[in-house]
Amino acid sequence: MIAYLKGKLVHKEPTHVIIEVNGIGYQVGISLHTFSEIKDREDIRLATYLHVREDAQILYGFATESEKQMFQLLISVNGVGPNTALVVLSYLPPEELKSAIVHENAAALQAVKGIGGKTAQRLILELKDKVKRETLEETPGIPGLARNTMRQEALTALVTLGIGKAQAEKSIDALLKRTGGAITLEELVKQALKTA
Repeated sequence: MIAYLKGKLVHKEPTHVIIEVNGIGYQVGISLHTFSEIKDREDIRLATYLHVREDAQILYGFATESEKQMFQLLISVNGVGPNTALVVLSYLPPEELKSAIVHENAAALQAVKGIGGKTAQRLILELKDKVKRETLEETPGIPGLARNTMRQEALTALVTLGIGKAQAEKSIDALLKRTGGAITLEELVKQALKTA
């Protein structure tokens, strides 16, 4: 397995790049997310995944380890191949994708070209626990997790009450930062309603 490539970026397109490493040019499939992250850097390092098929060996590259992990989770789902996984990651950056899966936002997944209702439900069903577990491992200590759960519940409540999602998130985050998370869910919603 080729874990990463570090070399000179000699060609770049929205769907792939060519990286020269010690005189060898590797063609690497990428998402639009990675395309925007690498910009016009000459020296580049991409985390990679080698997909072996009967008729080809295809290298996929990612600007971050987080994106690579999401790619591997996506292709573990029955019916989702590497090309579909790249399309999903082109539409939804890793953090948005994790959020859509954890919060069972099938609509966000179905907004991706080629992802229908059944596939969106399958992604949620098969990946929700894995993504939650991964997020738990990344979250140092339970207080942060409790805060994230409270944040999501408050956000859901505000959106249900007709507040725009972006405005609700801004208000909630400001309040959580100001109080350090030492606030009840009810108080958070009340205060956010005043500032939203």
